Amino acid sequence: MELNIKPLADRVLVEPAAAETTTASGIIIPDNAKEKPQKGTIVAVGTGTKDEPLTVKVGDTVLYGKYAGTELKFEGNDYLIMRESDIFAII
Repeated sequence: MELNIKPLADRVLVEPAAAETTTASGIIIPDNAKEKPQKGTIVAVGTGTKDEPLTVKVGDTVLYGKYAGTELKFEGNDYLIMRESDIFAII
């Protein structure tokens, strides 16, 4: 899927993973109690900065902070745009 969003500098666009709908024991979690996922897939990256090239690439699955990024909706899908420094790890 080709996105018409191009992050600038050291920013990346992340598609968050779906929130868990059941617990490990099978209990269904209601919408108002679901935790925001803290992992997602990189769908677009900026060019980096002169001093700091980006280390993540499109397709990487990453872990990020609970309140990282800015939420945006584009063509019916939810995304987060954040600085690469808000990403904790590539998994």
